[in-house]
Amino acid sequence: QFWLVMHYLSEMTEEQTLVMYSGHPLGLFYAPRLILTNGMVIPNYSTRDEYEKMFALGVTMYGQMTAGSYCYIGPQGIVHGTVLTVLNAGRRYLKAEDLSGKVFVTSGLGGMSGAQAKAAVIAGCVGIIAEVDEAALLKRHKQGWLMEISNNLDHCIARLRYDFDYQCLLQATTTASYYLYMLNVSSFMNMYSAITNNVTFEASLKLSGISDNNYIKMELHEVCFLQPIFLIYSRDARKNKIALSLGYHGNVVDLWERLVYELDTTGELLVDLGSDQTSCHNPFSGGYYPVQLGFEEAKQLLSTNPGKFRTLVQESLKRHVAAINRLADKGMFFWDYGNAFLLEAQRAGADVEKRGANKTEFRYPSYVQHIMGDIFSLGFGPFRWVCTSGDPQDLATTDSIAMSVLEDSICQGVSTSVKQQYHDNIRWIREAGRHSLVVGSQARILYSDQRGRVSIAVAINRAISEGRIKAPVVLSRDHHDVSGTDSPYRETSNIYDGSAFCADMAVQNFVGDAFRGATWVALHNGGGVGWGEVINGGFGLVLDGSTEAEERAKMMLSWDVSNGVARRCWSGNDYAYETICQAMKENATLKVTLPHKVVDENILEQALK
Repeated sequence: QFWLVMHYLSEMTEEQTLVMYSGHPLGLFYAPRLILTNGMVIPNYSTRDEYEKMFALGVTMYGQMTAGSYCYIGPQGIVHGTVLTVLNAGRRYLKAEDLSGKVFVTSGLGGMSGAQAKAAVIAGCVGIIAEVDEAALLKRHKQGWLMEISNNLDHCIARLRYDFDYQCLLQATTTASYYLYMLNVSSFMNMYSAITNNVTFEASLKLSGISDNNYIKMELHEVCFLQPIFLIYSRDARKNKIALSLGYHGNVVDLWERLVYELDTTGELLVDLGSDQTSCHNPFSGGYYPVQLGFEEAKQLLSTNPGKFRTLVQESLKRHVAAINRLADKGMFFWDYGNAFLLEAQRAGADVEKRGANKTEFRYPSYVQHIMGDIFSLGFGPFRWVCTSGDPQDLATTDSIAMSVLEDSICQGVSTSVKQQYHDNIRWIREAGRHSLVVGSQARILYSDQRGRVSIAVAINRAISEGRIKAPVVLSRDHHDVSGTDSPYRETSNIYDGSAFCADMAVQNFVGDAFRGATWVALHNGGGVGWGEVINGGFGLVLDGSTEAEERAKMMLSWDVSNGVARRCWSGNDYAYETICQAMKENATLKVTLPHKVVDENILEQALK
């Protein structure tokens, strides 16, 4: 099927459409479009068991989200979204614009979750991210996203209690471990001189004047620093406010339980923000590893006794939640990252119930409910583009255009909430190059609203026409957006009018984008939170510098945002109400059904008398 797709793509003309049925290339049909559907199943059969059967037969596939519509641009997208999530979590939970000195604990360093390490540093906080797979840790470390790796919880806790302006890692090899010595400057200089003159490690300790009384010795199984660093021991890590990404090679449940132990024995709460990005949408097939077993042992059990593996996962989830609950009771703020963690924990019998709430609400909010939902309601979401020339200079030109558009919009006057989001994204573009986030395609992502997306698209299209950009640019977005996804436990979890389980918005978006001029469209079942739990869609739109492309961009992008804002407005969101009203003022052809707030709560009783 893959080679058939590649064959069709190599020979199709501009007058043909490639139709994809859940990974199967149905063929080339007349009309200049690409249409993808993934995992479309009759509702009563959209279950995990049925999926396993159909996938094994090769008749369907798990569409995931953006990658399933050929719009994945590498880790940049999830890094940016995670940066915004952490920044806005700090604003909401900690009332802090500056996250330096704050500690964020989470798990997962895979293809998507690996963004957490980089995002923590960009946001300016201390991030400790647990990961059971050593290969994933080493990849992120080599990539430069993890500053340190350790499989020792004592070291992780020490990095929260103590920070270092200068560091020195001196390794004394024994049969089973390394030792980390933290020295004062004069002792270090003496030791450095001794070591560089080929003096043995033990002798260098004596030459540097070190005794058991003036250094701290910690036994470690493994500590890996990204680069040589010199350390001066100091009390109180948070006062030094140094951004750090530390990968803990181990199970996140052990990390959470150790933080509880520190709280119980010292009275010190060492974590401010917490979340989870294990692949809990697929917990019994390797997406979540139980704390009771090591990584290799767990993989073996999954292969030989999946029933026992399932039982251990559910027991692990209960311990996981119990530790989080203990820390949250003392002031740590936790959110679900839309990976079905709380949903699976609930199914396992963990204490995540929110009494008196509807079934999409838990003891802790999803990041959409408390953090990103209001951003979506303002019309902001993960807009992106790819420079087909592959030339970094074209990307730099588009970056400059985007910043100029957002800065002009601020000067023309926008609300305080919109201005804050524009400033966050201007900062993002300025820093993106420095963080080397481009992988493969010369692409950029930023969160923008309808006004920003349309204005950026028009400006880029004109730059192509004028020759300032060498080749066409493809516009797209993550499916995790204002209008693209109906997902009651994530993207639409903050819709409380009873329609959170309805999928009209995503389907309408898919169809509406198609007949408003999208170059390709996609609609998926599954993605993020799991098969049968979500319907989502996306698009690709080619800008070639033509007048027709500009008109398509204006029409399609306006719909692509307004559809979701209108739905969120009708469900009762105040930000969406203000946003759609402003859009109607700017576009006389837009007329949206607005809700009318109930002024007198007794009106229903009066009407029924």
